[in-house]
Amino acid sequence: MKIPVRDGVLLSADLYRPDAAGEVPVLIRRTPYGKAGSPGGASVDGLRLVRSGYALLVQDVRGRFASGGTFEPYWNEARDGADTVAWAVRQPWCDGSAGLFGRSYEGMAALLAAAERPPGLRAVAPHVAGSGFDEGWTRQGGALQLGFLLYWVLYDLLLDGAGLSGPELAEVAGAVDRIDELYRDPDAAAALLDRLAPYYREWLAHPTGHPYWKRAAPRDAYAEIDIPVLNLTGWYDLFLAGALENYRGIREQGVETRLVVGPWSHCVTGGTFPQRRYGLAADEQRLDVTGLHLDHFDRHLRGRPAVGPAPEPVRLFLTGADEWRAFPDWPVPGTDAYVLHLDGRRLVAGPAPEAPGSDVIRHDPADPVPTAGGATALPGQFTGGDCGPLDQREVERRDDVLCFTGAPLTAPLTVVGDTVLTVYVTPDAAGADVTGKLVDVWPDGRAELLCDGIHRLAPQPAAPVPGAAPDPGPKADTGPKPDTGPKPDTGPVPDAGPGPGAGGAPAPGRPTEVTVRLGAIGHVFRTGHRVRLEVAAGNTPRFDVHPRVVAHHTVHHGGAHPSHLLLPRLAGG
Repeated sequence: MKIPVRDGVLLSADLYRPDAAGEVPVLIRRTPYGKAGSPGGASVDGLRLVRSGYALLVQDVRGRFASGGTFEPYWNEARDGADTVAWAVRQPWCDGSAGLFGRSYEGMAALLAAAERPPGLRAVAPHVAGSGFDEGWTRQGGALQLGFLLYWVLYDLLLDGAGLSGPELAEVAGAVDRIDELYRDPDAAAALLDRLAPYYREWLAHPTGHPYWKRAAPRDAYAEIDIPVLNLTGWYDLFLAGALENYRGIREQGVETRLVVGPWSHCVTGGTFPQRRYGLAADEQRLDVTGLHLDHFDRHLRGRPAVGPAPEPVRLFLTGADEWRAFPDWPVPGTDAYVLHLDGRRLVAGPAPEAPGSDVIRHDPADPVPTAGGATALPGQFTGGDCGPLDQREVERRDDVLCFTGAPLTAPLTVVGDTVLTVYVTPDAAGADVTGKLVDVWPDGRAELLCDGIHRLAPQPAAPVPGAAPDPGPKADTGPKPDTGPKPDTGPVPDAGPGPGAGGAPAPGRPTEVTVRLGAIGHVFRTGHRVRLEVAAGNTPRFDVHPRVVAHHTVHHGGAHPSHLLLPRLAGG
């Protein structure tokens, strides 16, 4: 069927209805990946929703597959989604109530539509959804999420819904096949992307926090979301921070909100990675994600009470203990700040060490520190080969990675919440990336990655030359630069200065305090295990290389520069 939206564009959708007479609620999933696939998407049994008495409307978003218009990621999803809901609840087979759900792109599109407050929308269930299209999707800590972004844009162009054929399709397929080469030289893909995905260059041109991004930012519209929300995400999902921000931001408006976090990455949902198994209870299907959706929509579209006592708002899978636990909120109440200071190559609790120390890291753009697991979505993601809790020992052997390790634990240490590294760095004048990884070291030496983060420092201003015109100041590294040659006319490009996502230029030659948000965890370090922190100057191809010249950075600890790791420790375990 064709559904008209406010500007006259027709969006194509498939409708599934229960085999029963009468009006029923409708659940809507809007996707850029093709409505012809599994009707509920990758995690939800769509036909079970229909058998449970719901109509299910699955729609191709604007400009994809059978829908009209031009596809620009996220730009039209708020209005198109709201118009689709308004159309659906007016149909004679609908009882006037609707819900939105979906994974990843679909989930954030659902939140954007919910902020429009379309009539009849009663609940939404975003799964592994972000909170904005800039920080957390395009960038993190000021660095471009090159590994995910370039792969997603190129692979997306291969879908039938992108409308490519012949030489253009073959050209994109060739680019995907040589993705590792393009990670090393992103500029080599610029001409192709300028022709077939011009929005990619726009993303590079606009820094985090620029008004350009507000059109696709659930975080800027929490006050407008006034219906219950079920958030599902994973500890190794690249949009984890956004999902947690969505939970907090909407709950702070007084709206009923629930949160479920499992030991999953963006595409690995069974709780089993090549180097780590979390047990059968960790599987999305064993948890019954479809059942969670039904419970959520039954209560808010049909007014049915929950079976048994009301569930706690937050349900977390604690890795290490490998079990599900319920909590009253996020951040989890009852945690205290457990601080571990960098001391030599150790992590020590208690006061900051009085003796100063330092280490120099050499950054070589021709041989950057390689990505090894974590919250990534790189080629190989479907088998988990490039994401999740990978062993870090091979990376730790490099001389450009600093390791700071605590003593073996004499009792379990439970950490639940956002982990943060504060480190003092004298960066190279060319600029610096400061990366940190939190690692659980097992008694046999296995170094299991839990979470990691990055913070980008802009180049330092050059010393002024007497009589010269003033320097307008440094620009942030925005990742791959467009190649030369004809370009589509996209209008004026704003200055991509340091922006809120990246650190401004530090004082030349002086230590600067850097905050690296490593990410959220729910993890139990077992007795005999050790806490380890890795500090480096890159994580590639997860993030783009910065700077693009050989550089040297000094990491300070102790004395006047008390670099430390902050862990939210749960009292009583």
